[in-house]
Amino acid sequence: MSTTFYLTDDANWWRQALVYQIYPRSFCDANGDGIGDLVGITSKVPYLKNLGVDAIWLSPFYPSALKDGGYDVADFRDVDPKIGTLAEFDDMMTACKAANIKVIVDIVPNHSSDDHVWFQAALKAGKGSPERERYIFRDGLGPNKDQPPTDWECMFGGSTWEPVGDGQYYLHLFDSSQPDFNWSNREVRDDFLKTLRFWGDRGVSGFRVDVANGCTKDLSGDLPNQAALIEMMKQMLAGTLPEDTHPYFDRNDVFDVYKEWRGVFNEYNPPLTAVAEAWVASHRKPLYASPHGLGQSFSFDMLMAPFDPVLFRNIISESLEDAKASGSSTTWVFSNHDVIRHATRHALDNDGGFYETTRKYLINKGQNPVADVSLGLRRATAATMMILALPGSAYIYQGEELGLPEVHDMPDSQRQDPTFFRRPGYEVGRDGCRVCIPWEAEGKNMGFGPNAEPHLVQPAVYKKYAVDIEDKDPNSTLNLYRKALALRHELQCAEELEWVPSSEEVIHFKRPNGWEIIVNFGETPVAVPTGRKVALSSDDLVNDAVPQYTAAWLLP
Repeated sequence: MSTTFYLTDDANWWRQALVYQIYPRSFCDANGDGIGDLVGITSKVPYLKNLGVDAIWLSPFYPSALKDGGYDVADFRDVDPKIGTLAEFDDMMTACKAANIKVIVDIVPNHSSDDHVWFQAALKAGKGSPERERYIFRDGLGPNKDQPPTDWECMFGGSTWEPVGDGQYYLHLFDSSQPDFNWSNREVRDDFLKTLRFWGDRGVSGFRVDVANGCTKDLSGDLPNQAALIEMMKQMLAGTLPEDTHPYFDRNDVFDVYKEWRGVFNEYNPPLTAVAEAWVASHRKPLYASPHGLGQSFSFDMLMAPFDPVLFRNIISESLEDAKASGSSTTWVFSNHDVIRHATRHALDNDGGFYETTRKYLINKGQNPVADVSLGLRRATAATMMILALPGSAYIYQGEELGLPEVHDMPDSQRQDPTFFRRPGYEVGRDGCRVCIPWEAEGKNMGFGPNAEPHLVQPAVYKKYAVDIEDKDPNSTLNLYRKALALRHELQCAEELEWVPSSEEVIHFKRPNGWEIIVNFGETPVAVPTGRKVALSSDDLVNDAVPQYTAAWLLP
């Protein structure tokens, strides 16, 4: 039952780490301006240490106009003045190191902000200039060049092409404030190597790579129209699209980029690590997780699946096989800054999984689509205990340890997500999972900050989820997470799993050291096996049996 398997082997710390995602602007506001900041994060390092995390992942904290929650980066090697300074970043790093918490930072290689000095230079320099070669500019169509080069729609709605007034358009797969880099340009590649070293030299342990499957592109030849592109996307995710067919997603030359990055990672001792945000077919994940490239890739299959034991079991088996194929480890996640919190997602009355949940959630805008809040939390904590017991690393998102629900009914005037504005009447956006953390039920702004109202105001219901309330309740979600993370450290062992025969409504597996996990999805309670003791459960047992929507960790 030793923790030495992964904690003392520093080069492999990431393989079974527990990583806590921080969305900085909504975590803690120390200076009282309504925006979370680095000093606020530093002040909460004792909380994070007590929670039991191995590392934190910081969503973008770089200078930004906040047209896409900070993912519109104006300078990749600085801190947004609204969030802090480089000196305050260093102070945060020092506090984290003292607490034995590693730091992973977001890196956004697909695009910059339109405020970036390179893009502003490109606009001024004009057609055919070296400055424009850093991005993807194309001539418009038609006699007046006033039609976009293709009919493609961007991920946030509207055209992927934005005119600049001289007959040319620039490509943006996301918001128009986020022009895509041209990764065929050596200057772009070299600048990102400089960025990796900049943060590596400041002590970060690795990077979460945004849109890792989207950097390299091939826009030569005849390009598909939007309808064909949608079909390509379906085939790509299903694993039936021939390689290098899609013009801008999951192209093989992206691995040349990450091979170079690995060279930089290996300059450090221990080597830096990275995890890819890559929405790709299962058989492609090992390529992103290669030890010659990024090293890990998120497994989003669990996040996208409905609350179903058969699907979960299949996803676990396939993900472990993917990790084995790459020599990496799995990376489990249920919630993040882009999706409906899973305490709410698993409470919605449908069986359609992530996409169906999202669709119904949007249709019910302005109403309460949650069938049963307590049911959602019960399912969510059971599912979380399941992934915490699996081989590999696990990521949790700020506030999920409190059981925070999605905020679905905020006024439109408060919304910030570009998807809300680019798809009016259809999308409500991702602001509902980014609402500021409640630290003190009766404190100013629920303890988030001492003065100005938070940039995303907490609803009154968040008071009962406040840290100071849950801290005092031994049966709170917060204290369940604390117990689970502490026990996970004690029980962590080799990255292997053995399935225990069970009914379809039960997930039951063992780890090599005898750690045994039961998750019951069915109505019939599952008896604890003879000779096993319950070390922790997500809900109370009934007559020594695991009831429905409950996970139990067992020991000899």
